[in-house]
Amino acid sequence: MAEAGKVPVKTEKASAAPLQVFRPFENLRREIDRLFEDFGGGLWPRSPRRSFFGMAPSGDLEWAVPAVDFVETDKGYEVTAELPGLDEKNIEVKFADGVLTLRGEKQEEKEEKKKDYYLNERSYGSFHRALQLPGGIDEDKIEATFKKGVLKVTVPKSAEAQKAEKKIAVKAA
Repeated sequence: MAEAGKVPVKTEKASAAPLQVFRPFENLRREIDRLFEDFGGGLWPRSPRRSFFGMAPSGDLEWAVPAVDFVETDKGYEVTAELPGLDEKNIEVKFADGVLTLRGEKQEEKEEKKKDYYLNERSYGSFHRALQLPGGIDEDKIEATFKKGVLKVTVPKSAEAQKAEKKIAVKAA
């Protein structure tokens, strides 16, 4: 199996424009799906995870927007994403303006030559996931590792943020 590899984390200065994702085709697809639902009155069976066009709700491919686990610990935050079939060279991790961005691209080619047929398939896909992180982050110590298809990003809290936490006793009324 593959060894754990470090994924470089790029820290960028804050941009002037706020983070906005414009996806006109997803909006169009949702509107058309809603039209079919209204017209058919539920006559056509469909999976709750798929639209009439066979696309996952978040994009063209099932894995196009990977699920991410976000856990807070005493010392920081841990972000874990399952990215099967990718290599660390195809993954990009950035932190800018309080936003942790995960990007990746998957490219597969399959070629089969048999006596009766010739098969040549190509599939491409990419994902982009942006997470707004709370304040009090030590930006210089963010680390990302990738092992066996799992990306793990460790985001430590700053010393001030760790000290600022105060436990409040609960009294009986």
